[in-house]
Amino acid sequence: MRIAIAGAAGRMGQALVKFTVTGGSERAGAPGLGQDQGGWSLSDSASRAAQTADAWIDFTTPQASLEALEQLKLTKVKAAIIGTTGLSPHQEQQVAEHARRIAIVRDRNFSLGVNLMIGLVEQVAARLGEGWDIEITEGHHRRKVDAPSGTALMIGEAAARARGAPLADLRTPPYDGQTGPRTEGAIGFSVIRGGGIIGDHDAAFISDEEIVAITHRALDRAIFAKGALAAAKWAVTQKPGLYSMRDVLGL
Repeated sequence: MRIAIAGAAGRMGQALVKFTVTGGSERAGAPGLGQDQGGWSLSDSASRAAQTADAWIDFTTPQASLEALEQLKLTKVKAAIIGTTGLSPHQEQQVAEHARRIAIVRDRNFSLGVNLMIGLVEQVAARLGEGWDIEITEGHHRRKVDAPSGTALMIGEAAARARGAPLADLRTPPYDGQTGPRTEGAIGFSVIRGGGIIGDHDAAFISDEEIVAITHRALDRAIFAKGALAAAKWAVTQKPGLYSMRDVLGL
């Protein structure tokens, strides 16, 4: 399988290029464009970077990801793995439209451990009543620009699903000033930004007598790269459609 990577010079891109790569893209003017990177070259065009690729892996920005999907129409790419966070509902719909043409695995976290955690959170939330408050805490490096993280929102969505309501109906507003008492059944979020934290996520179920906590700590960015590569290998064998990491893992 031949893979091309968006944002190949970035943090996630560098974790991915340790594996087999046929091409990579970066923004116009980025260092290294057109130069040999050890058997593959860096381009400012997704269509050129993916010219001989079977799969495209993208962990960049919402606009860049959508532009790349449009350019992939000029290639023979069979599947795209989109791990970009911060997409609006309209942008998510645009991704879904591209999935009519190729297989797209769209997820906000490609770690096996995180996806198992999300499944556990849904099970626990289904068994514990609304008398148990749910608090989700996430931590990332100082350069992350969106909050809460896409993964934290996935965890919240799983808990809300178990309680039979959309997350938007259960999510507490940000804690600041005079917030008033907590609403029963609500789901709260707390955010930490600092240093080089790769990704920490905690889901706490809190009653008057005890706390049940489910935690995931990312110790190496390679977990996301390995998950994305597993998704790519799976997706190139699938029909066009929109899939998630849970489909890849059979969860």
